Formats: sequence, structure tokens, C-alpha cells
Amino acid sequence: MTWEAGADLLVVGTGVAGLTAALRAREAGLRVLVLSKDSVAAGNTGWAQGGIAVVRPDELDPGDSLHKHVEDTLTAGVGLCSPQAVRDILADGAQAIGRLRAAGAEFDAVDGALARTREGGHQAFRVIHAGGDATGAEVQRALVSAVRGGGIPVLEQHCVVELLRGEGGAIAGALAMDSESRPGVLHAPAVLLATGGLGQLYAATTNPDVSTADGVALALRAGAGVADLEFVQFHPTVLYAEGEARGRRPLVTEAVRGEGAVLLDVRGDRVMDGVHPLGDLAPRDVVSAAITRRAAETGAGHVFLDATGIPGFAERFPTVHASCREAGIDPTAEPIPVASAAHYSCGGAVSDVDGRTAVTGLYVAGEVACTGLHGANRLASNSLLEGLVVGGRAASAVAKDLGCGLLSRTPVGEVEPPAFAVVERDLLQRTMSTHAGIGRSEDGMAEACSVLDRASVVRPLRTRQAVEDASLTLTAQALLAAARLRAESRGCHRRTDFPDTDDLRWRRSTVLRLDASGWLIHAETGIARTAA
Repeated sequence: MTWEAGADLLVVGTGVAGLTAALRAREAGLRVLVLSKDSVAAGNTGWAQGGIAVVRPDELDPGDSLHKHVEDTLTAGVGLCSPQAVRDILADGAQAIGRLRAAGAEFDAVDGALARTREGGHQAFRVIHAGGDATGAEVQRALVSAVRGGGIPVLEQHCVVELLRGEGGAIAGALAMDSESRPGVLHAPAVLLATGGLGQLYAATTNPDVSTADGVALALRAGAGVADLEFVQFHPTVLYAEGEARGRRPLVTEAVRGEGAVLLDVRGDRVMDGVHPLGDLAPRDVVSAAITRRAAETGAGHVFLDATGIPGFAERFPTVHASCREAGIDPTAEPIPVASAAHYSCGGAVSDVDGRTAVTGLYVAGEVACTGLHGANRLASNSLLEGLVVGGRAASAVAKDLGCGLLSRTPVGEVEPPAFAVVERDLLQRTMSTHAGIGRSEDGMAEACSVLDRASVVRPLRTRQAVEDASLTLTAQALLAAARLRAESRGCHRRTDFPDTDDLRWRRSTVLRLDASGWLIHAETGIARTAA
């Protein structure tokens, strides 16, 4: 190894969950080291537009309540949420927002009260926002400023290659590489994965380039289970581009529909008429499926979002307005062409609401975690809230576990970069978009598995690209395995060969892990879900 460092807690990722955890861990007196494979400001948090869903007792809609937020979340999750996890996380929301504001985050206000909007699946106006549609950017700005101001060290342009384990399988740190691909060891009795999502599995996504499923792969290879990977939420409305749109696509926040915009097909007919009682504000899986279906029926490849009736659109949604204008569209005078794209992973490494996994010393928070909050489909704007709450709770859990002697410091000797299967990224993305997007079937997914198996080449992980491609390959295999197992349609998992929901057989999460030989296996007993 050419370098090394150490801490009580290694935080991998610099989004809302990771930076919140770092701040809370420092408050608890822990030595914290934060690692980002890009810049500290990179990641998915900064792109979040809509806002943060939270019921604050001092400012709320008449008739709204924590109970109703829980109810909306359970409804969106279609029977796969953990009711207790939902209640625990949402109940901590108001306090988490208070801490975030104390750290310097500024939210939009009207007459001295925080402005609130409504998004799909919500019964009430409970989504707070910043900069109109730049909530994530403001959250990221405030947290980065607080971390830098608090003197918390951040290793930028550093990539985790593999988690290291000591005696008994407990976490001992991580093998990493710096910006010049030089390997090093980070010694830590506790590692928090806050690595974000897996949008780069697909050709078109709302996620940035860094969202390559690193945390899912690291957790699997460390011995943790993963659940609900088949539930990939496709955002209903991203800006449509003629031709083959690749990479990150500009998001058109759901809050635009919350403010009154409607979906129309190319003939001018309402897309959501007769589809769902909530119409254009139906849960995302319903809207995404309806858009995809209508786009296919009309042969246009897209539909339109008509926001021309929203007064002050440019001021309320400056980010969306700028993206549209850059594409030559005036959203105040003409409908916006939109389509669906891979957006958010509802599943991830199995953990409790304090971020603990089954592997001693390994914690997860944010999109990489499967806490039971989202179930089969995430309720809009619950993601930033989950990162704030579980990131903070995970830091407290680490402090408690260290104080109780549950975590131990294990010396790590010389470590060589491992080698894993890698598939060329363009092929992987095209394969997953074709066979594992909205509308899946056994034949299509079997073909995807065959393509990935034939294209896999075992390579040593000596560069960041190799690490990312290995993560994408393993996660694609796990996602396909989970999606093939779930022989039903539920939430954002839609199968054309099994179009119905089967509560008798499939009201449970499917859990996968790696066996001793590195093969993906299905846990015999999934996590059963019960009604609230």
C-alpha cells in the first residue's frame, strides 16, 4: 500500500445521508473521515428538485398529520413498507429539519412560514422546498459548508475498492484508491455506506455519473443482504430529447404537476383520465406506466406536460425553466415534451432504521439502504428526509456501538486489489434499459442475464472505472435475479407476463446475498410485511 489513514467512522459518500452522519458523529466526539470518489459536492442530492416531505406540528395543513403522512407512504409502498420503520423515520422528520436549518439551510417562506407544495401520492401540502425547485442544491450547500466549517476531513477523488473485514467478519476498514489509482488502506471499526443510487445501470437516468451502485456491491461482497432491488422507480417526467437520449437527463420535478400542470398525449388528450383517482398526482409508478403506455400507443416516444397555466413559472421553477430554455422550449407558452427515466432505487442493503446491517461495523443510510420506508414504490420527496433522519441515527448508532464495545479495531495487513466480473458499460446499460426497465418479462430478463454472462470478463480493480463497472455488473445481476423471482406486478416492478399483484405469495421482500463462492443466492425467508 502506498498510503493509509484511520478514523473511528469512515463515511463513504457526500450526499445528504453521508454529510448528515459526519456532522452528527463529530458532535458525538468521534474521529470521522469522509470519502468521495468525486468532489464533495458531487452526487444525487444536489439534483433533487421537489423538496422534503415532512409534517411539522407548528406549520401544517388543516387536517394533515403524521398519521396521514404515514398512511400516504404505506399506500405508495403497496404493502411492502415496514409500518414501524415508516413511523419511526417520519416521526423524526421535524427534528431533522430543525437541525438542517440550524446548519444553515434556508427554505422558501411565505409570510414568515415555510412554503409548502403537494406532490404525487400526498393528501396534503407538506413538501417544503428551497430556491423554488433547487431544494437538493440548498441542502447540499448547507451540509458541505457545515462539514468544512467543522473541520471534518474529506478525501475527494478517492474510491473505495473493497471493504476489509477482520476476525469474526467484522468490518476493519476499506481498501481505497486515490485520484491517481494508488491503493491505500483506511482503518476504521465502523464504515457507513452513503453512496447513493444505481441509475447508471440504465441508458437514460436522472442520476449523475457517480451513481454506479457502488454501495450495493460493497455491501454484498462484505456479507450483507440486499432487498427490493427489483423496485427501481422511473421518474415520470424528464425532459425528452429526440433520438437516443443517454446519460443524465434533466428532471421536470413532480411539483410542477402539484402546482397544476397536466399530462397530455401528442393528440392533446389527458393521459391520466380514468387511470387513477388522483389523476396527474397519482403515485409515480402509476404515472410512469401510464406515460410509457400512452407514448407507445401514439408512437411518439413521449407525452407533453402542459404547465402554461402556472403563473410565475420561471420564478417558481427556475431549474426546470432553464433546462427547457436550453432545449429551445418555452414552458410558459408551450407544453414540455417529457418521458420516463430511471430515477430512484427503493431497495438496497438491508438495515434497521439506525442504519445497522447484519455485518458488524457496517452501516448504511440514504438510497443505498433498504430500511423498509419505501417498499415497492417511494412516495415523492421522502428520500431527502430519509437521508437526514437515518444518516443522523446511524451516526448515533455508531457512537453507541463503539461505547458499548461492540466494535473492535482489527489490524489490517497488506491488501491486494481484488478481481471481479466486469461488463462493458454501454452494453450493460442498453441491455438493462431494454429488458429491465418499465415492463419486464421472464423471456426478456433471461436474455439480459445471458447477454451479461457472455460479456463478463474478470478484471483486477485497479482503476475507478473498473471498480464502477464491477459494481454495476454485480448489481445488474442482483436486480435481474430479484425481478425474475418476483412473479407479479407491484409498485414500480411491472411484469408483462404477470400483470397482477399477488399478496398471497409476494407480500414480502426478496432478500439476496452472496454465498461463500461469490454466487448470488435467495434468502430462504424474505422479510414479510404486515399491514399497519
